[in-house]
Order: sequence, then structure tokens, then C-alpha cells
Amino acid sequence: MDRLHHMQVLVAVVDANGFAGAARKLNLSPSAVTRAINELERQLGVRLLARSTRIVRVTDAGARYADDCRRILADVAEADESVGGTHRALRGRLTLTAPVLFGAQFVTPIVSEYLLRYPEVSAVCLFLDRVINMLDEGVDVAVRIGELADSSLQALPVGRVRRVICAAPAYLHQCGEPRTPDDLFGHRIVSAAGVTPTPEWRLIEDGSPRVVKLQARMTTTSNDSAVAAALGGLGLTRLLSYQVAEHLRSGRLRAVLSDFEPPALPVHVLHREGRHASKRVRAFLDLAVERLRADPALN
Repeated sequence: MDRLHHMQVLVAVVDANGFAGAARKLNLSPSAVTRAINELERQLGVRLLARSTRIVRVTDAGARYADDCRRILADVAEADESVGGTHRALRGRLTLTAPVLFGAQFVTPIVSEYLLRYPEVSAVCLFLDRVINMLDEGVDVAVRIGELADSSLQALPVGRVRRVICAAPAYLHQCGEPRTPDDLFGHRIVSAAGVTPTPEWRLIEDGSPRVVKLQARMTTTSNDSAVAAALGGLGLTRLLSYQVAEHLRSGRLRAVLSDFEPPALPVHVLHREGRHASKRVRAFLDLAVERLRADPALN
């Protein structure tokens, strides 16, 4: 058991890039983390971490050993989980994150189904319109919209969403419907910072990218408030298709300049554990990927 504990400590130090972060994650004192690493290095007879007063760097041998430790720890966790049976074996807490509206519309029903299926699991949902560090926040699964930067995270594609310019029919009747990107300059603009941090809308015109720099009449950090402003007839806004899908279907909002939309944005489900993900995480991933890929709003 001491060796497994030492393996857990090493993986935590490598993932956290330091002893202090590992200590917080494992609820240990920094000195206990240091003793565990020293003992592990003594037993193995090899330096796993290069330490200075300011940084901790994993050695090549340490990186290889940490990968092996992850595999071994995952196998042990899966063996423990499998003892009690198929459903009851899943227990513990699942932490996940997604954008606010996406989480409410798509992820919450999946989480509810998952928790009803596995009664001994609890879930923490961090629905935020910002990207958080999965490691720092202890997040198991994340939904990300947009192109992904290279990382060690495992990404599963589940769909795509469009960037839609829309307005209330009453506004378009009063102010006219834009037919080309240049027509946008004559309209009142509601800028949703969650989608466009600056009032610059990237479009495609004659097969080439076109950036339209606009003066926003209203700028908001809340996509909900941008939707409300557009519904109230304030002006044109640009949001992701799932955020306004219900209002477009009901006719309360109408899409414009659809022929000038840029390529759709991919939607991925991300996790940190690779093929050695715990049974609890794998079960959620399987359910989430199945449900999201089948949703017509993401196709």
C-alpha cells in the first residue's frame, strides 16, 4: 500500500507541476509529499524529479514512471470498482464543466440520467462561459466549443455549432434586413462578449475571410442578456446556434446573412485520463457522447 501511495503522490506532483499543488490535491502536508517522493526515489534508485528552490521538473525517467503509475493506479481503481457489481460499483464524485447555456440545455439532462443510473455517484457541474484549467479545478470532463489547442487532454468530437447573426422580426421590419456584410454598419449591434470578445464579426465573403469591425450599441458579458436584448428589438446580435435555436424555431428571432457565416465550430468532450479513465468517468463519457452525437441541434 505504501508503494501505491507513493505512486499517487508522484502522479499528483507531476500533474500539478509542484509539491504545493500536489499537497492540496491529496490533502497532505508539503512535507509528507516530499517524504513520499524521497522514499520512492530511494526505493527505485533513480531521480524522478529535479528540484530547485523555485521549480520542480520531471526527469525523463520520472515521466516514464509516472505514466506507468497512472496505468497501474487506474487498473487498481477499476478492480476495486468492479468488485461490487456493474452499477453499484460506480461511486464517488464526478466534476464537469461546460458553457452556461450549453450546460443547461444539453449537459444537465445527461447528468440527471447518469446520476439516476448510478445512485452512488454525485456530480459537481461548473457551468461557466470561460475556459477553466481542468487540472487546477479537479475537473474530470469538460465540454469545449471551438478549435482546440494542442494539449495532453483526450478529445471526443460530438457535433458542431454555427455562429448566427439574428434579430427580432419587428426590428428587421423597422430597420431593414442586411443583405451584405457592409449593411451591418447601418444597424444597431448587440455584442455578446461570451461569443465575440470585441465587436469584430468574422464572416466569409466571396470565399475569403472578412472581418467586420462594428460599434456596439450594447456590449454584454452575458449571452442570456444578448438574447433578451435581441428579442426586445434592440438590434442585431451574433450568438451560437444552440443559444438561439428555440427562438429561431418559434420565429421570435430571424437569422440573417446566413450565406456569409464562417465554418461551424466543433464541439468536443474532453477528459484527462486517456484510455485508463476510471469506470465512473468512462460511463459518463459513453453516455454523453451518445446523447450529444444524436442531438439534431449539434449536427
